[in-house]
Amino acid sequence: MCPVSQDKPTVETSTLPHDISNLTDDQFFEFCALNRKLRIERTAEGKIIIMSPTGGETGRRNAEINRQLANWAKQDSTGVVFDSNTEFRLPNGASRSPDASWVLKSRWEALPRPEREEFPPICPDFVVELLSPSDNLEETKLKMEEYIANGARLGWLIDPKNKRIWTRSGSGLQTLEQPTAVSADPILPGFTLDLTDIFS
Repeated sequence: MCPVSQDKPTVETSTLPHDISNLTDDQFFEFCALNRKLRIERTAEGKIIIMSPTGGETGRRNAEINRQLANWAKQDSTGVVFDSNTEFRLPNGASRSPDASWVLKSRWEALPRPEREEFPPICPDFVVELLSPSDNLEETKLKMEEYIANGARLGWLIDPKNKRIWTRSGSGLQTLEQPTAVSADPILPGFTLDLTDIFS
């Protein structure tokens, strides 16, 4: 995703406080609702990050990741899958939208319905970030570390250009070079992502 200028005329801020770096959670949700065509995240420090839509190849790959994850989750039935449109409010105050994510069903259902309808205050158990041509690798790696620090049990950073995957869990970081598949065991028992179409 490519950060764009904060002062683009497409960003609607007229009904919000002048200082958008100091929004409450409700104000940030309203800000995002006013700008539905944009993908917006917020750092733990309150910095607003506005990202452009993805290109066709990134969208295709992301759809394939979500398809495989959702198919597995439907059979497994222990968790809930979310695509890149879902924004999570992490314990450190950041609001993030992983490209794909999974939350244990018992944790998800423990949230009151109003919280599930907005930006749920929960860190997914499993997150996937797909590196697009405009993404900064080091910044995306830091985002993966943030997920782990906030409670994610497993994270994958997928680099389709170089056919490389970084997997991050509580036990450390592992780099896979040109794998044909990657397994999420034991966090997501039985889920293996086939990388054939993603790396093509």
